[in-house]
Amino acid sequence: MSKIKNKAPVLVLEGGLSAEREISFKSAASVQNALHQLGYSVLSFDMKKGIDALKTLIEREKPFCIFNALHGGWGENGHVPALLNMLKIPYTHSGLFASALGMNKTASKAIASSLDIDIPKGILSAKEWILKNEKSDFDAVIKPNQEGSSVGVVILKKCDPIPTSLKEEALNGKSFVVEEYIKGREFSVAVTDEEVLGMIELIPQDGFYDYEHKYRKGKTKHVIPTDLSVQTVEKLCDAALKMHRFLGCKGVSRSDFRYDEELNRIVFLEINTHPGMTDLSLVPEIALQKGISYNELVEYLITKADFEK
Repeated sequence: MSKIKNKAPVLVLEGGLSAEREISFKSAASVQNALHQLGYSVLSFDMKKGIDALKTLIEREKPFCIFNALHGGWGENGHVPALLNMLKIPYTHSGLFASALGMNKTASKAIASSLDIDIPKGILSAKEWILKNEKSDFDAVIKPNQEGSSVGVVILKKCDPIPTSLKEEALNGKSFVVEEYIKGREFSVAVTDEEVLGMIELIPQDGFYDYEHKYRKGKTKHVIPTDLSVQTVEKLCDAALKMHRFLGCKGVSRSDFRYDEELNRIVFLEINTHPGMTDLSLVPEIALQKGISYNELVEYLITKADFEK
């Protein structure tokens, strides 16, 4: 049995109330296993139990840091970092502003555009467009403005009817992004505070890289691209690094892109400031390209744990 590295435990936040609750538990389980192997004392907490219960646990157990394994909702939109900042306890992954901006697809695309990174053409009045039109007048991607893991993403071809379910959600106040569909290949680029870790190409078995293709084994082929030009690789890596640094991300982030080879066009889709840590997640797989094991990646994130003063 390995020697305990710290008398105080690492507290792993998991679960929560978002649509990605199930994936959060999977990430947390893998992280806890790695922490045990690394010699840390470990506690876990389901954010569904609420803030008061979390504060009570922190006061009683006095963890030396928090590992944020939450996905979606509070875990990624800046609320949890804001709370941990107030409690002055170190935590992994990005802080308040980077999380909030990264989770908001409209805001993160506006930032990308300001950095001269190409983004899809979109419709600002997405709610009005959804409610006003019966059919799409262009090849479109419709997605919730603040969800991850491709939850709720709909792809419509020109003249396809707009689903009734989307109209109902828009009427109930849900915020959406409507943008042009970018044909071509899909790439994810992982970045740490020091460097670009690498990239991976995602080739879905059918359809597109949605929730099922992300988390069901065998539904998507993960390929290390070897046929891209040096200029294309540099452009992808440079864009991901720019987004990580401009937003002030911490630890690790993952940026997603589409590449239209015919037009030689690289388009930024979104940044994930709290990438998944499941056995099918992309960042651990990309890290292996650099010879960084899953346990070493977890250890790296622990060393980067901090709170914002």
